[in-house]
Amino acid sequence: MSTAILTGPPVAGAPLEGGLRSLGFDVRVAEDAAGVEAALAAVPAGERVALVDPRFVGHTHSLRLALTDPRFPAAAIPGALAVRPAARAALARAVSAAAPSARTAPSAAGGAARTAAPEPAGLPDRAAAALEEDDRAPAVHRPELGALVAAVPADGAERAEAERAVAAVDEERVRLRSAVKSRDGFFTTFFVSPYSRYLARWCARRGLTPNQVTTASLLTALVAAACAATGTRGGFVAAGVLLIASFVLDCADGQLARYALKYSTLGAWLDATFDRAKEYAYYAGLALGAARGGDDVWALALGAMVLQTCRHVVDFSFNEADHYRRDGGLERGGEPATGSTDPAAALSGRLDRAGWTVWARRMIVLPIGERWALIAVLTALTTPRTTFTVLLTGCALAACYTTAGRVLRSLSRRGVRTDRAVRALAELADSGPLAEGVARAAASRTRAARPSAFAAPALALLGSAALVAAALWAPVGPWLPAAALGYAVLSGLAVARPPAGALDWLVPPLFRAAEYTTVLVLAARSDAAGALPAAFGLVAAVAYHHYDTVYRIRGGTGAPPHRLVRAIGGHEGRAVAVTAAAALWAAGQGFTIALTALAGALALTVLTESVRFWVSSHAPAVHDETGEPA
Repeated sequence: MSTAILTGPPVAGAPLEGGLRSLGFDVRVAEDAAGVEAALAAVPAGERVALVDPRFVGHTHSLRLALTDPRFPAAAIPGALAVRPAARAALARAVSAAAPSARTAPSAAGGAARTAAPEPAGLPDRAAAALEEDDRAPAVHRPELGALVAAVPADGAERAEAERAVAAVDEERVRLRSAVKSRDGFFTTFFVSPYSRYLARWCARRGLTPNQVTTASLLTALVAAACAATGTRGGFVAAGVLLIASFVLDCADGQLARYALKYSTLGAWLDATFDRAKEYAYYAGLALGAARGGDDVWALALGAMVLQTCRHVVDFSFNEADHYRRDGGLERGGEPATGSTDPAAALSGRLDRAGWTVWARRMIVLPIGERWALIAVLTALTTPRTTFTVLLTGCALAACYTTAGRVLRSLSRRGVRTDRAVRALAELADSGPLAEGVARAAASRTRAARPSAFAAPALALLGSAALVAAALWAPVGPWLPAAALGYAVLSGLAVARPPAGALDWLVPPLFRAAEYTTVLVLAARSDAAGALPAAFGLVAAVAYHHYDTVYRIRGGTGAPPHRLVRAIGGHEGRAVAVTAAAALWAAGQGFTIALTALAGALALTVLTESVRFWVSSHAPAVHDETGEPA
């Protein structure tokens, strides 16, 4: 139960108390500021508590946005302030600072003085201001209300005007509209969201949770993959239809979370990982279906997974790195720095002012809506080979477009990257014991040398290219693990210094591309039956670890424990293990068995730690609100 404290006697006939109870609050009334402090102290420490001005006039959804969103430790709108248990001590300090001091006044007899009760009017707003000035308090979130009303009228005329403003706005329509992301792709915006938002409301009214809808989306996608695995035309058509249905549910779960403000740590984990699980399971289903028809497309399926995961790592790495100090502030991450001379950003701004280019640019990157629609249509109408060929071509073009723009943008940036950005890039590198040992030795020897701005990405590119080239053309034997050891050395040199250079965000994607592509190429070259499906499982397990790392960093909790990274070898350690297995067991089934065993061990280790984290109380309740992932 949550508690709402009215900071004064309620206004007769006002619907405020009923609105608060409909949001799940136990309402208590304090007569004065001292009563507010006493009521606050009486609320159990583990409960959320809200202070609400009794004169408040506004929409219930305005209160819902400020008082019930679990993602923020403190939130406020005019006339209302709410904090979660972790911020209760800060709220007590704020109330004490904001409450007007008792004043003395002449007694009715005209002689002795008496103490008047402090006036609590406006206390929630003053307490919110005090919280914002308290360096020890969490940041106060102030939600965007748009057309919604939240006001504290001072007199009857203002109250009547506020009530007319409330009546003039269709609250439910605004709530439905705000349940949809503002920057979705073309397909999602025009072909899914117009009706998926009503599905989300239907689910909310029946008590369904976003996690239940997310699970339904996963199950639907798995059934779609099973239909594709039949290898029949009817199965392919059903798979395409079910894949679209899964995407509709995938949109509805986030819209339900925004509509009902039901965010959770478990939901953050499910939402972050199930999209990739659905897509990659569908790739496997298509490959199995093609095999039933005599066409082996496992290499294409694995190539699609490798390319898509590397695209995501480029996105994540660039976004995490694009925070700079300038004049004591941030160039990115808050508002762009004023006076920026970034020509790529300027061109992007001009294109965004032309309506049609906005949608063209969102479509060209082939986001999840467009990509799943493409896969679904091609599955129903063509063959798995055609589906993968078109998908790989489209994703490759999108990757070139986005990466080139980001490189140009990075080269024109000025300023010093923030410590948080540097730490995030170092964590995304996923370096294991081998690379770390080389990095420590190199750092101690070259501490006084001035680093080159492009040394790290150049070393990472050289090591990655050499490893992939050896996997492609070196004779099967000791040359392969030797090349992997060389890759480990160059990887260690690449991360020997903090990743503060303009293009250092390219280092993690280069490492991902090297590791995944090496597994793909060695499995494709092997004569062992089942090597490619086993390689698909191995890359899927490693990719899960990398996605898990990204979403933990996004939530502000940092990467997985370093002991886990050491235990699974880091990217360079896994490259050495896979190349050694290829050299030792190239013939027969040994290589397939080795890949399968490695995939199983990695999946068990990574999933166990990941589940432990995401169901713990320390996991962040975060959801992506910026738009569709690529």
